[in-house]
Amino acid sequence: MKSCFAARATQRTIPITPLTSSNLKGWLKRQSAAVRHWVRASDYQAAPGSVLLIPADSKNTTIRALVGVVNDRDIWSWGAAVTALPDGSYRLDPQPKTTTATNAAIGWAFGVYEFSRYREPKRRCPKLIWPSHADRKKVERTVSATYLVRDLINTPANDMGPAELADTARQLAREFKAKCRVIVGDDLLRQNCPAIHAVGRASANAPRLIDITWGSSRHPKLTLVGKGVCFDTGGLDLKPAAGMKLMKKDMGGGAHALGLARMIMMAKLPVRLRVLVPAVENSVAGNAYRPFDVIDTRKGLTVEIGNTDAEGRLVLADALAMACEESPELLLDFATLTGAARVAVGTDIAAMFCNDDKLAENFSQCSEVEQDPVWRMPLWQAYCRQLDGKVADLNNVADGPFGGAIIAALFLKKFVSDDVPWAHFDIMAWNPSQSPGRPEGGEAMAMRASFAVIHSKFWKP
Repeated sequence: MKSCFAARATQRTIPITPLTSSNLKGWLKRQSAAVRHWVRASDYQAAPGSVLLIPADSKNTTIRALVGVVNDRDIWSWGAAVTALPDGSYRLDPQPKTTTATNAAIGWAFGVYEFSRYREPKRRCPKLIWPSHADRKKVERTVSATYLVRDLINTPANDMGPAELADTARQLAREFKAKCRVIVGDDLLRQNCPAIHAVGRASANAPRLIDITWGSSRHPKLTLVGKGVCFDTGGLDLKPAAGMKLMKKDMGGGAHALGLARMIMMAKLPVRLRVLVPAVENSVAGNAYRPFDVIDTRKGLTVEIGNTDAEGRLVLADALAMACEESPELLLDFATLTGAARVAVGTDIAAMFCNDDKLAENFSQCSEVEQDPVWRMPLWQAYCRQLDGKVADLNNVADGPFGGAIIAALFLKKFVSDDVPWAHFDIMAWNPSQSPGRPEGGEAMAMRASFAVIHSKFWKP
């Protein structure tokens, strides 16, 4: 992140002015005839994300850059602009108010992100002078957490298995002086996490439960749970090649939990934070769990396996039950859980299920402010009967093809205490194609909105 920002302007620093299509005309009236002529000749309309370089009379140097934005809260137009601008140093002019300055810096950093673990970076990195009114702490925590999520999801499973994900969690814990406990392999059975063990036992990379705690025990309890399926073959109900192609991203929920935890700890929010990430690979081997097996769960409910490719809800079941044992004041979980959620809301929106109307409304408001779209979907109780097991308490899938995201959320709800405010996010965690500020690959979804909700609930200035 640091490489895309600079502390001080130089003589070569180019002023950059954000304009909406509606205020372009008023801005032009205050400019010289030469500038007005250039803008009109270029047919520049300040469309969101568009860039226009205004040359000096000699046309050998640029005296100003214009960037089209939607409004003061716009992030993504800056992500587009930074990829269109030539290398150089830029400063916002005039210096905008805090909201615009902060979002411009966030969008700028999102736009220059590139996953470069395995090759030299190809993307140019124009530098932005830190805007004087930007909320620097917000920029730093938002960008560093988003980069963490993107990097974790983009890393292939041969370098990001359950052990490596646990190592990342330990590093995060050390950075913020948090405690990190990891339960590995058969110890999961001894520690009453049988569903996590059942899903992950067929992998050579043993299953584990990552458990981070941070903050004072006197503060209100906040728990984050993230699905950490580091690769999902589908198990014995094997996925086809096309369905398996992106399954390195199936630990995206765990990445979100760690990224959001980073934001919370950087902000030093007065909470007692707990992060639970069941980290497994859903593999094929002689000891893999099978269709129609019946497995135990931490809560005591038995589950008949209708499909081994519905493994995420199984590992989350144990983690959610563990989370509820200490009755947190807020419980959030993140999971790349169902293709049905993508059918319902597409790839850009996080499908949210929530058992608390006030909490859901808060998410709706914060997601709009943060430009981090969340859409509430129903926990339709009548569908619960579709989860009835024939020989066990539950089946992990329904017999029919409809309402898959709702069915999965209802399954998870069985493991959440009724008195615990809870929101479940069924996310894509991936950009299928390049868009402004959002390169193809791993993506953080609902994380900024979640931090805003948590901040509003627990921060008492």
